[in-house]
Amino acid sequence: MGLGKRLARLFRALLAQEAPDDAFALALLEEEERELYLSMDPRDRAHGVRVAKRLLARYPEAPEAVLRAALLHDAGKALRPYRPWERVLVGLLAPPVPPYPLRQGLLGAFQVRRHHPLYAAERIKDPEVRALVLEHHAPQSLWGRRLHEADREE
Repeated sequence: MGLGKRLARLFRALLAQEAPDDAFALALLEEEERELYLSMDPRDRAHGVRVAKRLLARYPEAPEAVLRAALLHDAGKALRPYRPWERVLVGLLAPPVPPYPLRQGLLGAFQVRRHHPLYAAERIKDPEVRALVLEHHAPQSLWGRRLHEADREE
């Protein structure tokens, strides 16, 4: 990700008040996924909606499971309150940390940053959506790569 995109993302994280298109998202999500989506910070929900809409614009044939995965790909971050400066710090530093036990404080923030795909996937029932969420940072499939690319454009 280029410096310009990183600075724009930082600005959004620190200053922007985002209003996600929840109606778009809730219309796509399955009943049990809606609660997970709504547990996310509005900034993360808005990001997920942008990623889903980007995929839909680029790939109108995208399966619904891919769009649902786009909406939920960062849902594991909802395990911690959205703290902008903490997000910036853990985005800059990435020490290796185990996923469990989930800790409090800064160590927990590093865990959530590194393992948020796992934490989200553990709460998703649909196996196709779960698999795409798990691979959104390390894609293995065609749609996983497309999700990864759409996510990285932020």
